Amino acid sequence: MAPRANWKGFLRLSLVTCPVALYPATSDTEKVSFNQINRKTGHRIKYLKVDAETGDEVTSEDIVKGYKVDTDTYIEVTKDELDDIALDSTHTIEIDEFVPKADIDNRYLIRPYYLVPDGKVGHDAYAVIRETIRSMDKVAIGRVVLTNREHIIALEPLESGLMGTLLRYPYEVRSEQEYFDDIQDVKLTKDMLDLAKHIVEKKSGAFEPELFEDHYETALIDLINKKRSGAPITAKAAPKTGGNVINLMDALKKSIASEKDAGPAAKVAKEAVKETVKGKKPKKRIEGQREMLLPIAGKGKDAAAKQAPKEASKKAADKPVRAPARAKKAG
Repeated sequence: MAPRANWKGFLRLSLVTCPVALYPATSDTEKVSFNQINRKTGHRIKYLKVDAETGDEVTSEDIVKGYKVDTDTYIEVTKDELDDIALDSTHTIEIDEFVPKADIDNRYLIRPYYLVPDGKVGHDAYAVIRETIRSMDKVAIGRVVLTNREHIIALEPLESGLMGTLLRYPYEVRSEQEYFDDIQDVKLTKDMLDLAKHIVEKKSGAFEPELFEDHYETALIDLINKKRSGAPITAKAAPKTGGNVINLMDALKKSIASEKDAGPAAKVAKEAVKETVKGKKPKKRIEGQREMLLPIAGKGKDAAAKQAPKEASKKAADKPVRAPARAKKAG
């Protein structure tokens, strides 16, 4: 099922307007997540909103926003007051200017969205705006209000649609000087740089995100599957650290030697992964690694039959096995 739009309104370039919807371009829902549970009962932990001084639970209708002035003083701001200062960009993305994409510092990038026509009307205006941006080879800068806050959004063509990236304001970006001022000015020899460049050339390749693997996510799934099936859990040996580099030139030379030894095997492995990825039938959406989790008992006859012991009767295999509440939450 397609995700719900985060925002709906109008995209406007001068007098050209069209209805649009803004959808998140990324998702964390496929990642393995955990609930906090009571170790003694196995029940999920529930959080209550309580008064910090009295300890009494507070209902939603009695909770308002407050700006902290000092330890015990808050300026209360009501929803009506916030609505009164709502901006024109609440329902409209107004394109203010066009800038070269190269001019946008990566530190200002927050998150991407897909901007698509909303409904059957306005596709021609949408196409005009999209192709105008494409032909100028620039990024359109506009404003949009999400969760009552105004954001700067950069729009650029992406295939048949538009991708919008939220941008930070200058006050949200820290100056690099307070971090980089203490970095020593080191003089490097040409031999050192040549060796380092050689390593880079050996490791150079195309950007292929389909080959990326979330190793921690894979380890989580393996852990959950082992605990679900009752397999023993063995502690992993601590990784060996490289230690301090005594001689930089020696380290560079050893790096090149290790690259030569691992080069052919690593290349063959990468090519094998490429062929596997290319050979798979494309899916409607990119699946996460959660599909690697073992099926949970009680999800159907097939899942129950697969997990039932070989000596179990046909009646037991046909009847779904209900997992306890805790086992259901683990997946």
